[in-house]
Parts: sequence; structure tokens; C-alpha cells
Amino acid sequence: MGIPVLIIGKSGSGKSASMKHCVGKGFNLIRVLNKPLPFRGKIDGWVFDDYQMVRKALRAAPEKSIVIDDAGYLITNFFMRNHSTKGKGNDVFGLYNQMGDDFWNMIQNVVIGELPADKIVYIIMHEDTDDYGNVRAKTIGKLLDEKVCIEGMCTVVLRCVNNLTEHKFITQSDGSAISKSPEGMFEDLEIPNDLLYVDNKIREYYEIQNPKNKESEEKV
Repeated sequence: MGIPVLIIGKSGSGKSASMKHCVGKGFNLIRVLNKPLPFRGKIDGWVFDDYQMVRKALRAAPEKSIVIDDAGYLITNFFMRNHSTKGKGNDVFGLYNQMGDDFWNMIQNVVIGELPADKIVYIIMHEDTDDYGNVRAKTIGKLLDEKVCIEGMCTVVLRCVNNLTEHKFITQSDGSAISKSPEGMFEDLEIPNDLLYVDNKIREYYEIQNPKNKESEEKV
């Protein structure tokens, strides 16, 4: 059983930048959008936005930590490619069902169901705010929000924020934004915007250390 970790944040909040210390460590990267990373160096991986290819990559990835960057665009790109070809009624309903099914299957059947216990998959998505001020992962349609709840599929949900002087991860909910982590996994409400730091803390907590991934103790 692999471990899905959800990371949400606004554009420019430091979600992708949090990977900069992962260069040369035990990480693979799936980039849904083919855009340059905001730091020097390379993390081995793939670029595609096709669910079938993402699932194959998750199963075949040689490293123990895998990042799906811009994962929300798996939903968006599928919608943009298909919505204009659908008519009304059941066709449109089927499109939204397919979007929800594909994303749910990726997390539930591949990440949780098929990957070994020492594999951690980081699902990076933009955040959205609803009419009541609640902050959660940005999706399309009500199926993933109301029937599935992506956040509920993950034990660890971190929110990336920029407090004007530095980027941080929030480890617990402040009441409106969904953030959560097991008691004792992280010492503080705000932690460094450093995915390598996060990965080591999760592995230490669950006792699934990755020797290739030892932290240098440098923090952002």
C-alpha cells in the first residue's frame, strides 16, 4: 500500500519550488505540464498528461518517492479536450463521471492499491476557495469534491503558502483551509518549504527510511 500525500497551494506559492532539494535524491517526477522547473538541476522522470501513461509511470518508477506536479491538469486537460465534443444530458454527465473516475482510480487503485508500502506519491495541485471560504484542492465538477473528497484519501495534506518573506508548508488546518498530518509527524504548524524535509519526516514516522534519500539538514 503506497502513501499518497496531497500538496495544495496558489500559483506562485512555492509548490514546485519545494522540490529543489530533491535533485540527486531518491525522487522521480511526473510533470503533467511541460514547463521548466523553478530551480537548477533535474529530477529524472516523464512528461505527459495521459492517465494511462501516469499509471504506468507510477508502477515502473525506480525511486521510492514520486511527485506528480500540476496533477490537477490531468482533470483540466481531459475536460478541455472533450467538453466541446459532448452534447447535452447523459453525454455531459458521462464526461464528468469519467473525470472523477480516472482521478479516483489513479489514487485508490494505483497509489494505494498497487504500490509497495515504502513508496510515497506527492500529488501537487492548485487550491480553490468555495463560496463559504473553505480552501481545498481545485477540481472540475462536483463528483471529486462532494462524492470522493480527494483530501479524505490522503492522511497527509500540506498547504503551501507565501507569507511575503518566505514560503512555508502548513501541516494542520487553520479552520478554513484543509491541512492535516498525524500527531507527532511534524513538530510545528509551519515547516520549511522543502519536500525532501517532508519526505524524510514521513519516512521517519512510518519507519520506511530510504537510504538514498538522507537529508543534509539544510533547510530552506
